[in-house]
Amino acid sequence: MKLYDACVTEFKKVIFHADDLSCFDIKKLILMNGEGNIANIKSYTICNNKVELELKDNINIKNECYISYENITKKVIYTDIFNSKEFNKIYYHDGPLGILYSKEYTIFKLWSPAASSVKLLLYMSSEPYENEKSIKHEMKEIDGVWYVLIRQNLKNMYYTFEVEVYNRINEAVDPYAKALGINGHRGYITDLLETNPRGFKNDNSPVINNFTDAILYETSIRDISIHPDSGVVNKGKFIGLCEENTFSSKGISTALNHIKELGVTHVQIMPFFDFSFHSVDEKNPQNYNWGYDPQNYNAPEGSYSTNPYEPNCRIYELKELIQTLHKNGLCVNMDVVYNHYAGEENNNFEKIFPGYYFRFNNDGSFVKGTGCENDTASERLMFRKFMIDSMIYWATEYHIDGFRVDLMGIHDVETMNLIRESLNNISSKIMLYGEGWNLGTKLPEEDKAIISNAYKMPHIGHFNDMIRDTLKGSVFNAWDTGFVSGKQYLEQQIKKCVTASINFNNYGLFQTPDQSINYVSAHDNNTLWDKLEISNGGSGFEELKKMHKLANSIVLTSQGIPFLCSGEEFCRTKNKIENSYKSPDYINRLDWERKAHFLDTFAYYKGLIKLRKEHPAFRMNDTEYLASHIEFICNTPRNVVAYILKDYANGDSWKDIIVIYNANTYPVKIHVPFGTWKQVTDVYVSGTEIIRTVTDFHLEASGISTCVYYKNN
Repeated sequence: MKLYDACVTEFKKVIFHADDLSCFDIKKLILMNGEGNIANIKSYTICNNKVELELKDNINIKNECYISYENITKKVIYTDIFNSKEFNKIYYHDGPLGILYSKEYTIFKLWSPAASSVKLLLYMSSEPYENEKSIKHEMKEIDGVWYVLIRQNLKNMYYTFEVEVYNRINEAVDPYAKALGINGHRGYITDLLETNPRGFKNDNSPVINNFTDAILYETSIRDISIHPDSGVVNKGKFIGLCEENTFSSKGISTALNHIKELGVTHVQIMPFFDFSFHSVDEKNPQNYNWGYDPQNYNAPEGSYSTNPYEPNCRIYELKELIQTLHKNGLCVNMDVVYNHYAGEENNNFEKIFPGYYFRFNNDGSFVKGTGCENDTASERLMFRKFMIDSMIYWATEYHIDGFRVDLMGIHDVETMNLIRESLNNISSKIMLYGEGWNLGTKLPEEDKAIISNAYKMPHIGHFNDMIRDTLKGSVFNAWDTGFVSGKQYLEQQIKKCVTASINFNNYGLFQTPDQSINYVSAHDNNTLWDKLEISNGGSGFEELKKMHKLANSIVLTSQGIPFLCSGEEFCRTKNKIENSYKSPDYINRLDWERKAHFLDTFAYYKGLIKLRKEHPAFRMNDTEYLASHIEFICNTPRNVVAYILKDYANGDSWKDIIVIYNANTYPVKIHVPFGTWKQVTDVYVSGTEIIRTVTDFHLEASGISTCVYYKNN
């Protein structure tokens, strides 16, 4: 008889399956919970190939559990009981964890109901060395929380926890550690007040009225300044992006100077929490990695600091960057990766409480719906608490203005709503959005934080893959074309994109415009330029530029929240490397020499951003209001979409605005209400300045272009 899928579902209930129960004899069954401890079985039931055991006494989760029948032994996993109300009633802890420092004493708290003992280890050095000795302190437990109070000033010491769990002794870093030694091997005890730059306490974020007022700009700390001709002194560092008035050797604005000139409102920074030292060694950060492999969630990455050996340096310099961006009118959004952890089993969460923080298959193996080594379990109350605590910490301690949640669809709806609610308690202006992709994790479909469940998550944004793939073609087929490259019969899709994919008449994705993050490319997949080159091999250089501008002109004039990948504004290329997460700098860096060759494209993007910022008609945030102030023009030629934003929409100074998207290579004329129309955007120029005035029933749009007209009569 083969045993499989053995699990504890309640403290007194065990379930397992067998391939053949026709000759099953309960007397031959032994349930072992700990060394030599045999559980007493009160009763059992059999249904098909499943056996359910009811026990006389509680299972002790501090011991591993095994089931044995004749010569067959199978480990019983605890996955299901960790989701139970019974477990949460006993072990859920809603108080603070980690350390509470003062000059007089420091309190250490660690949650691990499975541990049989925990010791605090104090060190003088930031990383292990031969024959090193630690100062050990025994910790006590109350309902799964281990704690110790040390009555002395421990500032500038390093610490870890020695956790004995399931007959193994693991040394782990505190998941709540807020400061770290080199390469994140140890937590560091610091006074966080000493990590604040001058005036940081009074640092204020720029104010936006609605999320639809945001224009997001994604970049990497390393990519933005590492180019040899960036003019930045501290290349690839937090403070490199603090440097103002930087120029290339050709006098082209770079880094922060470039972002300010472009005019976006929010800088979305790719991972800057502490990521795996296997990816980037903080001692010698020559290797490149995006950082989507978290090692310590609540402290900054050391390779982005000027001195990773000094724990306070990375904190101070990150705060200096955030303060500088705020002073320059830019909000800061943080890219967070709570969906998986670096290292399948050899990670701090598994060392502290094996089997709790991740999702597991019935055979005890890790679920890998993320495509990485392990899927975290946001539905477990203590990991949910960790996610909320972590984001609150970044928002309050570092003044973060928004969070982009990597692979948000791995998480559950309830967790995301609780995060939204918790952030609202700090400020309702803090953005929350993510990738709502439906991945194959072990979570019911109706509970996933995916796009199809967006209606369950008000004011949480989702990257809109419909607008992405409609505009340029599928990201999963490099040769597929889209609307901007002449693919036909996409007009209705474009209309949905223009209206933020709102669920009008049961055909849309979202309930409100602020749920749609409109984009055509991001850090992953091919850059927009590379995608257009691959899929339009017969097109010339100037035609590709027109397609490029048309794509993001639709993004920037559509309702919703526009998102730009850094370098798009000067046709960034990665030499057709689709997944450059560990490609060298010359592939990933922003090429400031290239900007000099695409200044016309940069000026075009800059003009579109100016148009959007100065005219609220493009930024409506109420669904019913939007429906009553937008009207699509009928009987347009094929591959053309045209619409009117009417009646001073959203308090705009222009009475009526007509936007025409022409994906044809030839000009078209559109029949419009008679009036004196002033054109502000065409295929070459964009912005708010009048290019020409037309008094007619017809307006023209040149080939592969966006044209914007307005009238006040």
